[in-house]
Amino acid sequence: MNDEIHVHARGLVKKYGSFTAVDGVDFDVRRGEAFGFLGPNGAGKSSTMRMLGCVSPPSGGELRIFGADPLNSGADIRARLGVVPQGDLLDSELTVGENLLVYGRYFGLPMQVIRERVDRLLDFVQLTDRGNDTVESLSGGMKRRLVIARSLINEPDLLLLDEPTTGLDPQARQVVWDRLFRLKQQGITLILTTHYMDEAEQLCDRIAVMDRARIIAEGSPRELIERYATREVLELRFDTERRDAAVEKLEDVATERREVLVDRILLHVPNGDATLAEVRALGLDPVTSLVRRSTLEDVFLRLTGRRLED
Repeated sequence: MNDEIHVHARGLVKKYGSFTAVDGVDFDVRRGEAFGFLGPNGAGKSSTMRMLGCVSPPSGGELRIFGADPLNSGADIRARLGVVPQGDLLDSELTVGENLLVYGRYFGLPMQVIRERVDRLLDFVQLTDRGNDTVESLSGGMKRRLVIARSLINEPDLLLLDEPTTGLDPQARQVVWDRLFRLKQQGITLILTTHYMDEAEQLCDRIAVMDRARIIAEGSPRELIERYATREVLELRFDTERRDAAVEKLEDVATERREVLVDRILLHVPNGDATLAEVRALGLDPVTSLVRRSTLEDVFLRLTGRRLED
């Protein structure tokens, strides 16, 4: 296999009894790339990540990581992986530094090497001054940064991140994004799952959109927007008593797609300003109007719908 391909999957399947969590997905991840799985709950993202982490064997298909079969070379592959799970799974009875020291010993690293890496990693995630503090004293954002530091103790070639910023406030998310971007600059391959559209756009070179156990679209954020969305979206809000009449009149406005939501009407169009002028020419006077560029969220909702998942 090409050394530039860190992950190669063809027809990859994961079943739990009669339930199919991953249903024949194909993808490649290149060395130094940031690759993201984007999808609603239950789409199959975490099941895919567990197979990539060599902790859950595939039920079918082909999977190669660093050119090796996880079923036969799981230990060798795991030695080159870093894993950031959804939960922090830190030892609350140990200090920040001790958490890294203990984790480093799992890889059989000499203590002197581990101590040197601990100092460097705590500096990298901006936790040097908290090295002797207990984990319980850390904020949620600090804990996520510590988990990222822990995942790097073995200097991995590939880092797996399952929902790396879920539950963090915007400031903490930005700090984590900055650390992950720096890892990408260092040439580490990143594979992540996320619910956040802005996170996917910020971090990922390519994205695979998953829904109902399958990959339904793949490409760079810009490619996906160009392929599945219009150039602009016109958002209109009307008074409650005028809304139904407005919806009826808007049927005469040329759009690629029209969405009637509880609080607003979305018109997916090539030129939002021109469409707004057309709307007003029909005698419609929205309470508010907004012309914006299409985003990855528009793509996601078009592909997966607006249904609510458990």
